[in-house]
Amino acid sequence: MKRYLPHLKSVNITLVSLLLLFATLITPVLAQVTIVSDSSRLESQSTYMQHKIDSNASYQYDISDLFRNILHPKRERNPNKKRSGITLMPGVALNPTIGAQIGIKGVAGIVLGDKSNTTMSTAASTASVTTKGIMVFYVSHNIYTRENKWNIQGGWAIVKMVNPDAGLGMTKTFSGQHDDDILANPDKNMFVYKYTSFSINEKLYKRVSDNLFLGAGFAFDIRRNIKASTENNDNPNYVYSKRYGFDPEKFNSNGLLFNVQYMTRDNPNRAYKGIYSDIGIRMNQEWMGSSKNAIQLTTDFRKYISLSEENPEHVLALWNYGSYRIAGRLPYLDLPGTAKDSYARSGRGYTLGFFKGLSYFYNEAEYRFPILRNKFISGATFFNIQSTNNDMDSKLFQSWRAAGGAGLRILFNKATRTNLCIDYAFGGYHQRGLFLGLNETF
Repeated sequence: MKRYLPHLKSVNITLVSLLLLFATLITPVLAQVTIVSDSSRLESQSTYMQHKIDSNASYQYDISDLFRNILHPKRERNPNKKRSGITLMPGVALNPTIGAQIGIKGVAGIVLGDKSNTTMSTAASTASVTTKGIMVFYVSHNIYTRENKWNIQGGWAIVKMVNPDAGLGMTKTFSGQHDDDILANPDKNMFVYKYTSFSINEKLYKRVSDNLFLGAGFAFDIRRNIKASTENNDNPNYVYSKRYGFDPEKFNSNGLLFNVQYMTRDNPNRAYKGIYSDIGIRMNQEWMGSSKNAIQLTTDFRKYISLSEENPEHVLALWNYGSYRIAGRLPYLDLPGTAKDSYARSGRGYTLGFFKGLSYFYNEAEYRFPILRNKFISGATFFNIQSTNNDMDSKLFQSWRAAGGAGLRILFNKATRTNLCIDYAFGGYHQRGLFLGLNETF
């Protein structure tokens, strides 16, 4: 008999979610480095705190220090030596969706201006294969020009995907209607889809005032050769596609992007303080080759609170992510849900898309803390909740599922605060597993 996560009262969970969201949005200047357009206006306290953080990094210990001590044990350490912002490493990852991944990964970070008023730019690329037959090649970037006047975000990916699926919404009982029961899948029996995916996503932001950016861009998501694990058509993708006029074996989601971003976090890889928020509208357009027109609203709010001036790595991190249907229809495999955020990191404890729906709401809180004095090994504990819906009997904010866990962090590059993250998480429906990846989840 399957064991389910204890039911959480929707009223209590809604209050907790709103409190987390409220905490994410309030006090944006609490204990953070002020980013301003004119470096001559830097406040002395902000300059002092940034200097303190940078000085702290020079005495940290990372993988390069470990290799140096192994290969050249007699070589004296120079704490003032400037560390390269480029990290090359095996592209390792592990989670229940992809299995074990091996490949080559490169991560780079550089500040294209004065550190006092320019955010670090980052880029990453990987080529990898997993034990579940997934093959990935992607290039991503998040570039801030001098004084943060422009921000360019984007990514290109080619993926041979193996996608597990547990149905639509959070329905708990069978209705007796054959297609509805396949689509809702109350028992959460796992289906698997194989397909090839081509994705391009580019956005250009212009800073219009201190820390506030307006952006626009485009996205092309093309799925081909979609094959289900079932021998017949009794799977959610087929039922949904036929019901709403999609081809179950191929589709395009191509559209325009319009975003508003407010950002004060001190580092995109591993923030100690500040906030990041992005509100966007995606408008899939048939004239751009999209299978159908659709409008989706996305919200992404993150707040980082450093709990210690002496050890800023003690951080309480809060994250709220949402994707809400405004009009039209998205293809089944593009519906929002678990780990369907931009970096596929939400919902640790569940596989990719385990919960999905027309709209999706997600909250997470994580406490991060150093374990060793040299910061080579750190730890984290986290808890998340999510809610989604369908067109039948599952309403947004009506049902909730939770997950949680803990993990370790190994400092790979102190110059860019790049971490190797090893987390164990567990949720309901016997969902659990080891999640291994580079940089913090959010």
